[in-house]
This record gives sequence, C-alpha cells and structure tokens, in this order.
Amino acid sequence: MLSDAAVLQVSRSLSLTIVLGVGCILVGCAEQAVVQKPLAAVEAANSHLGRMPDVRTTAYTRIEKGGRRNALGKYLSGHHVMSAASDWSRFPLGTRFRICSTQEEFIIDDYGTALVGTSTIDLYKPTKLEMKRWGVRNVDIDILQWGSEEQSLKVLGPRAKHQTARRMIASLRKKNVVPASKVASASKEASARPSSSRTLD
Repeated sequence: MLSDAAVLQVSRSLSLTIVLGVGCILVGCAEQAVVQKPLAAVEAANSHLGRMPDVRTTAYTRIEKGGRRNALGKYLSGHHVMSAASDWSRFPLGTRFRICSTQEEFIIDDYGTALVGTSTIDLYKPTKLEMKRWGVRNVDIDILQWGSEEQSLKVLGPRAKHQTARRMIASLRKKNVVPASKVASASKEASARPSSSRTLD
C-alpha cells in the first residue's frame, strides 16, 4: 500500500500531466488557426485560377522571323518553364499555366501579330521538328498564376506606334486597367527595349 507521501506524489504527477496535455491541445489548436488563416487567404487569392478547357494552341520556334528573343528582349525559354505568346489583353504578360495532357509549364512573355484578337496561345518549341509535331492543338490548361495587365501596358506603351501593340493597349484600356494618361506617361518615361520582330507588324 502506498504511503500518503507517495499518493500525493502520484496525484501531483497526474495533475501536471493533465495540465501539460490540455496546454498542448490548446497550443496546437492556436497554431492550427494561425496556419489556416494564411492558407485561407491564399485559397481566396487563387480562387480565380483554375482549368480552362479547349484552349487553341499553336507553336513557334527561334528560327522564325522573331528570332531568339521574347517581347522583353530576353532569350526565349525552352527549359522548365517555357516561353509562350498571346494577346496580352486575354492572357497578360507573366501568366503562368500548365498543359494538362503533357504537364509542361509555360509563361506568357511574348506576343504576336496573328494572336491579337484571339484566345490562341503560341507555345515556344526549341526545334523546328518539335514545332511541326505540335501543330495546332486544342488543350485543357491549368492557370497557375495570372499575369499583370498593368505590366503588360508598361511594356506595350513605348510600342504604341505599332498596330499590334496599339490594338492590345486599346483592349486593355477597355477593361479600365490604367487610364490612358498613365499609359502615355509610361511611353515617354520608358527607355527603348530590344524586342523581337515577331512581336511587331
């Protein structure tokens, strides 16, 4: 039989264990709530993302008229995240997406005359053979991140003398993205960037 001192010791140990257990549960719940709040914010921010079915795609390569550079003057990417071109009023500069059937990821960093006024996306392929193999395909895509319409206007502003850029600027203005006065001032302030001839008329 346990002595009174031993019973007291066991009782204290049990009480301490219960207090610690309850404390851990409360801390765990608090931590979970803290984690869930940012996750909920991320989910809300990405609620406009999702699958777009039956998107028309074509393909281009660096040996075509536009050369090796995109509309930002950087080399076209054929690596993990590959370059793609679109009408920036439909798919703005920086839009990132994945083709469901191939799991390839692309980012819109280019545009082309034939794409303006359409929802077609032109996919960069490193070789002419890959470009020909792709041809024209309607595919489902997952939008991973939408690009910036404002950034699109900043790049297009200095190119407003070209019809292709003018048409995209007009479409973006219709969406009330940026007032015309801001586009005009961006055109004056922006320094001339090297651009691909594929993107111009």
